[in-house]
Amino acid sequence: MKKEAIRNFIYDTLFFVASMAILIVIWELISRVTKNEIPGPMPTLTVFKELMQEPFYDRGPNDKGIGNQLMSSLYRVFLGFGAGSLIAIPMGLLMGSSKLMMRLLNPIVQILRPVSPLAWFPLGLLAFHAAEGATIFIIIITSLWPTLINTAFGVSSIPQDHKNVGTAFGFSKWKYLTKILIPFSLPHIITGLRLSIGIAWMVIVAGEMLSGGVGIGFFVWDSWNGLSLEKILVAIIIIGLVGVILDKMFNALQNAFAWDK
Repeated sequence: MKKEAIRNFIYDTLFFVASMAILIVIWELISRVTKNEIPGPMPTLTVFKELMQEPFYDRGPNDKGIGNQLMSSLYRVFLGFGAGSLIAIPMGLLMGSSKLMMRLLNPIVQILRPVSPLAWFPLGLLAFHAAEGATIFIIIITSLWPTLINTAFGVSSIPQDHKNVGTAFGFSKWKYLTKILIPFSLPHIITGLRLSIGIAWMVIVAGEMLSGGVGIGFFVWDSWNGLSLEKILVAIIIIGLVGVILDKMFNALQNAFAWDK
């Protein structure tokens, strides 16, 4: 088993390196076709090294290092994601365990779920009177749906045999919740959380472009205004890498609580 895990790790690493090599080649070709209007890998790497020399400097509200920008974005993402999860999980448990609540609440979910995060931003400004609050608000409202839907599905798919066991042993509602309902639906909940964190990370860029101030999204917009395409590409790379790390974290959590086949 250990040898198989090592072999899989080696294969995954080799395929990742090969994939990155293909991406860099395509990137270089696009740069040459556009006559370097889109900077190639080497100029971007040079700017990346410059930004990494002092990533956490702070010279005022509109002049912060890329490390500070990233930390601000991650703070907003986890705050909005956490608040959204606190809404989504109980609501999903309620919908999944009650056909009446599913019929009552599911139409609301289906109407609100497809709404673009940008459409929510003006309402966030109206409600919180601040761009910071509006940005967190759109993360909450757009990231909660995958967790809610997956939680409801997990609860509603509990086998009847499991329910019969709870009835046969005279489980109280609390014991049924903690011994049957949550353990069975937990893998589905974590799958929803994994999808939600991905959406939260995508939404933050658009939100910070609108709100300004500080954050990786603001860094992209500010770099565009400064006509620094290399900085924009650096930000895109960092956004992608952080997205991969977040996904891997929740994937590991998902595997830890997956039902053994």
